[in-house]
Amino acid sequence: MLGARTAYAAGVAGHADADGFRQVLEAVRTIAADLDLPAMLRRIAVAAAELVGARYGALGVLDETRTRLKEFITVGVDGDQVKLIGNLPEGHGILGLIIVDAKPLRLRDLSEHPKAYGFPAHHPHMRSFLGVPIMVRDEVFGNLYLTDKLDGHEFTESDEELVVGLAGAAGVAIENARLAARLHELAVVRDRERIARDLHDTVIQRLFATGMSLQSTVGLVRSDPDAAMERIGHAVDDLDTTIKEIRMAIFALEQHPLASEGVRNRIIEVVRETAEALGFEPRLTFEGPVDAVVLGDVADALVTTLREALSNVARHARATHVDVNVTATGNEVALRVIDNGVGAGNVDETTGHGVRNMRRRADALGGSCTITSEPNQGTSVSWRVPLR
Repeated sequence: MLGARTAYAAGVAGHADADGFRQVLEAVRTIAADLDLPAMLRRIAVAAAELVGARYGALGVLDETRTRLKEFITVGVDGDQVKLIGNLPEGHGILGLIIVDAKPLRLRDLSEHPKAYGFPAHHPHMRSFLGVPIMVRDEVFGNLYLTDKLDGHEFTESDEELVVGLAGAAGVAIENARLAARLHELAVVRDRERIARDLHDTVIQRLFATGMSLQSTVGLVRSDPDAAMERIGHAVDDLDTTIKEIRMAIFALEQHPLASEGVRNRIIEVVRETAEALGFEPRLTFEGPVDAVVLGDVADALVTTLREALSNVARHARATHVDVNVTATGNEVALRVIDNGVGAGNVDETTGHGVRNMRRRADALGGSCTITSEPNQGTSVSWRVPLR
């Protein structure tokens, strides 16, 4: 996952002692523990300071111009002291040397360097210094700054090699986090477009149709009250269904598509996967607290059954529309897959492995699977199991 640059980093760190190399590997595992970029940047700064025994550490992130710092993450200085110091560094003085020339810099006493600016009020005194750039795709992302060895000595060549190795691995981890964030953004856009399309194609159209029906009912109120009441009842049912779909759309907009491995997202992914084989995307609805109550073996069986049912539709049904509904109540979860395809007549006579597997999964969990199919009238799969 860390790629060629990590191999290079490991080679550099290999010049250090074996214990130091093990520390680098452990640090790499730590910083790559998740893909949240802000948390990762702090881990990198902490790991670098711990790796070489520095009292203070910082990670400066460059702005888009690559000429100044836009973010400065500190280690070893508490929040109150940071507030007293005031404005964070922008990359002047010694910090700017690595921005201008992206190479490691090691100083016995930074105050002796001609570019030293001195420290602002309330800033801790610092002496030994080690700076290393972090490269992402051959471009400087930021710099690691380490000061004051805890043992009172200056930073060594071995320290420099270890931090260069860590910075190489950190660069790849940062790029992975950026890619994950971009994928998340694309998924959000795709989901929002799908939700907007669904709202237009189903909810808004149903509301329009319901409004027209109610409007035409006005003339029946006196001439045929029973017919008027029946039509109003149908309208109320349609409005109830519309409200459920609006709630589902709102819930979907609030979700983070890549942030959860809940069964809801797994179901959405299966529907997306089969859309290409079907030639269209099935209409998917949820009812009830699906993610909260459908867990473990039941969730796995549900997802597998859905995949099997949609696969059967794609292979045999020649359908142009499929409805998928997942309903979770207090004591059971129900899956319904209904298509408008050619149908299969007597399902028991045409049962293949897929249908047997769906029934077997339901039986194993104490549930049931009912499949009805009529020629030219489509097929309906009803799969339900109790929740444990």
